[in-house]
Amino acid sequence: MSNLITRTIDGVTDWVNARAPGLAPAYRKHMSEYYAPKNFNIWYYFGSLALLVLVNQIVTGIWLTMNYKPSAAEAFASVEYIMRDVEWGWLIRYMHSTGASAFFIVVYLHMFRGLIYGSYQKPRELVWIIGMLIFLTLMAEAFMGYVLPWGQMSYWGAQVIINLFGAVPYIGDGLTEFIRGDYLVSDATLNRFFALHVIALPLVILLLVVLHLGALHEVGSNNPEGVDIKKKKDEKGVPLDGIPFHPYYTVKDLFGVGFFLTIMAFILFFAPTFGDLFLEYDNFIPADPLVTPEHIKPVWYFTPYYAMLRAVPDKLFGVIVMGGAVLILFLLPWLDKSPVRSIRYRGPITKTLLTIFVIAFVTLGWLGMQSGSATQTLMARLFTVYYFAFFIFMPFWTKLDSVKAVPERVPEHD
Repeated sequence: MSNLITRTIDGVTDWVNARAPGLAPAYRKHMSEYYAPKNFNIWYYFGSLALLVLVNQIVTGIWLTMNYKPSAAEAFASVEYIMRDVEWGWLIRYMHSTGASAFFIVVYLHMFRGLIYGSYQKPRELVWIIGMLIFLTLMAEAFMGYVLPWGQMSYWGAQVIINLFGAVPYIGDGLTEFIRGDYLVSDATLNRFFALHVIALPLVILLLVVLHLGALHEVGSNNPEGVDIKKKKDEKGVPLDGIPFHPYYTVKDLFGVGFFLTIMAFILFFAPTFGDLFLEYDNFIPADPLVTPEHIKPVWYFTPYYAMLRAVPDKLFGVIVMGGAVLILFLLPWLDKSPVRSIRYRGPITKTLLTIFVIAFVTLGWLGMQSGSATQTLMARLFTVYYFAFFIFMPFWTKLDSVKAVPERVPEHD
């Protein structure tokens, strides 16, 4: 029986290779003969988990569109219909809404891993830039998807964010009208956001993900030591400190997937709103243009930037600060002047400033959820200043910081 199965698999493989000869070399290049560093740790789970969540969002999104109606008069009722009357509709809806938060969790952790291990440094600048483009597109995708349930927070969140474009000199009014498709947030806004959310932006994200992986596999993966494994190879050209991605890291990633799905299942079945963070209570109320919620705030993954926006009194300058907080990340490969990649071989300046940076970013996220008292506004201003100072002065403090000698090969203890 085993010989029959083997012959069948070999026969199918030969049949496919004869008709698509490019598939086998592509598989070998990106899987079985792609040599990744042997010292990947827990921080290297989040790239594959981001891909997993992307697939979840696409699949659950397709099922949701089968019963969703992109109409201001019917959108909220169609979501309620999905939740109450469609078989397993509540689970699919929660998988999608919780998946959006999970997407940002793994992406933020993936970006943080790049920050601590210097994965943006030469020769991986393009990998980082494409990753940042994915992050920008993901923010747009999440915002437009958040509007679709047409609840109170969806409507008023769209009202606030779209009106920010009115601060652009000369073209602001025309730009906001173009985005809305009307003189106010209405049925036209919902329709164009639906089209962008389910068709245009997912295609852009998928393209960017392919480019991101392609760029990564051209230059090779970084590792916690920051050692270039391509410098030391055996007589066959195989890196001495590398192992094939498949089967070693596919098995490792499957373990991470199992652990991740266990946590996500617990949230889905026991705390899908996650204490008003993943799904706001106000969004279970139909949108009403005549009733403004007591406290308008975005979803948690936007709140650090929202806190920066509110910290600036001038509307235009606030928009510039909020946009600049994301765009400055594109410059990271050229701002970091350290001769070593990994934080393991950097000195106390880097470790201290990076720790404060994480505290500042998380605190800004919390402040963005609050009402915005005088004390909270002052805190937001201080942490916003630190956020930008961290990057603006990076060329200086990365040069001043002490460094340790980086080994030529991956140490055996890893």
